[in-house]
Amino acid sequence: MERVRTGIEEFDKKIGGGYPKGRTMLVTGTTGTAKTILGIHFIYQGCLEGKKCRIIATEEIPEDILDQAESLGMHLGDYYENGSLSIDKVYEERTGHAGEVMSFGIEKIDELQFNLLGLQERIPDGTDIVLLDNIGVFTLNMSANEFRAQFDTLIFGLSRKNITVMVIMDSEANERTGGVAAYSVYGIIKTSIKDNPYKDERERFLEVLKIRNTTISLNPVKFEITSKGIVLLKKEKK
Repeated sequence: MERVRTGIEEFDKKIGGGYPKGRTMLVTGTTGTAKTILGIHFIYQGCLEGKKCRIIATEEIPEDILDQAESLGMHLGDYYENGSLSIDKVYEERTGHAGEVMSFGIEKIDELQFNLLGLQERIPDGTDIVLLDNIGVFTLNMSANEFRAQFDTLIFGLSRKNITVMVIMDSEANERTGGVAAYSVYGIIKTSIKDNPYKDERERFLEVLKIRNTTISLNPVKFEITSKGIVLLKKEKK
């Protein structure tokens, strides 16, 4: 199976050369565990290779995404300006819609349903790589069955177009939907922060829970966030 590089060389080596092309990877974890940074690496690598990339941003404005990438040494702004990278401003649309709803005196905005299937229509033909960050905002009022049905249809449609996708989903949304997203995707990565009582500090870990047709290690890998993004750390010798 052809692979798409992750943007982190050491990670590529651990998963058979990269993410399976034309398939969807799910990244889940709590706040602050570098889910978005993992996605930025993926998008930046695609841009470097001349691929047509798209970010569907449900929680940030484009300027913040570009600034974060810049702070990590990944100059996405150049590709955004030349058009090889596009950013779908879902976050701005959501907040604007909420303001309109409030102006009509409707207070229970959380009762509104979001159209997950409509995301496929927002992805132009010829797109190679998509980062969807964060799909959790679409799950607030969905039952697990409804989410599974919509998510399955979305993932299947993108796969038919041979688009390699990374979907980020916060742990709370994943739990709220009973973890059903795991059954739809080709691979799952979990990021976490754990206390190290021996060093009296907190550490970040990355776990590959599954990638179909790929030999993987289930052991968590410790990593750090540096000025160049995510760096995997070698296992300490005892």
